[in-house]
Amino acid sequence: MTSRPHILYLLPSLNIGGTERHLVTLAQRLVQRDWQVSVYGLGGDGPLRAELQRGGVNVILPPCASASQAAGRIMRLARTARHFLSVLRGLRPEIVHFLLPAAYLFGTPLAVIARVPIRVMTRQSLNLYQKNTPGVWIAERFFHTRMQAILAVSRRVLEQLRDEEGVPRSRLGLIYNGIELAPSASSADKDAVRARLGLGAASLVMVMVANLIPYKGHTDLLEALAIARPNLPEGWRVLIVGRDDGIGGELREYSRRLSLNDNVLFLGQRSDVSALLEASDIGILCSHQEGFSIAVLEGMAAGLPMIVTDVGGNAEAIIDGASGLVVRPRDPAGLAGAIGRLAMDFALRTTLGEAARRRVQEEFSIDDCVRRHEKLYRAMLASSDVPVGTILSDASVGPRIGLAN
Repeated sequence: MTSRPHILYLLPSLNIGGTERHLVTLAQRLVQRDWQVSVYGLGGDGPLRAELQRGGVNVILPPCASASQAAGRIMRLARTARHFLSVLRGLRPEIVHFLLPAAYLFGTPLAVIARVPIRVMTRQSLNLYQKNTPGVWIAERFFHTRMQAILAVSRRVLEQLRDEEGVPRSRLGLIYNGIELAPSASSADKDAVRARLGLGAASLVMVMVANLIPYKGHTDLLEALAIARPNLPEGWRVLIVGRDDGIGGELREYSRRLSLNDNVLFLGQRSDVSALLEASDIGILCSHQEGFSIAVLEGMAAGLPMIVTDVGGNAEAIIDGASGLVVRPRDPAGLAGAIGRLAMDFALRTTLGEAARRRVQEEFSIDDCVRRHEKLYRAMLASSDVPVGTILSDASVGPRIGLAN
């Protein structure tokens, strides 16, 4: 093993998303801990490239631009595969780590051919995406046998990998996502953000940070707001923050039909998400599926009482009634009830928000997340036969992270 071990992360995209933003922080922290870190972005350039490079991360892009025609896409895929294989053979990283299904499916056979010693995959979501794609279901189960470690970001994800996909306990582990806890914003800062958005200092402001994708549940949110409207104070607003992945027009039209346009602001993709969270009173994530949401952790870190749906690891981040509210997915009426409850109870919002921030600090810090990744990597470089759960077990934190029972 070299004095500075080299790890290469493979990502489908360098665009802004929860997994991608989390990797930026993880990669930069590993560089600070004297790792050589490279990130290969399959989809080409994106807004996170510059941020990675500022942190000392080596960013590698495929040699060809995206193609719109089927033949062009196949050619581009073949050229990218040749390029990625040459990168693996040239850099000779000790570890390659796959994030998100597209990277896993594309990169695993190439990493095997290149004989990368340690191969790791992190499952960031539930496996619902496999259900209607038998080929993906078959391929991923085969690729699981080629991994030295398979990580889950929540217990629900881990249980699926173990019980439904047959990943052996010896190669299976759990590392929760983590974030950095920034100082709380001042009242003046919050008022300034609100003023820029045309919001009153005393208005009730709710926020949902999620790219505009059907499974994120934006339609449920709009329906819930229409139901809860009689119980909301005058001048309330909802900020919808996230990249439009194709349904933005439909959501805006639905908002208009529900007569919500005066209250709902579609802000698109933003670089000031933390400021928007700090300027809000309630955070919401009503998705139909999740692994372990960074957006939920960011809302908690901002001291927001979060309303989340009981999918994936949401209920592992939020303790219902203690640090936020957990509702059933695809249930606009239940979501409306939770919104109305928090909207009319300032004391409850304050109590839940303070508890949420403490929980992030104690349980989901980026320092702990980085330390556990590094512990795993170094242990596997020393001996790839050590069970992953044994490496990650830590009596000081009890059963929160490690191998599921």
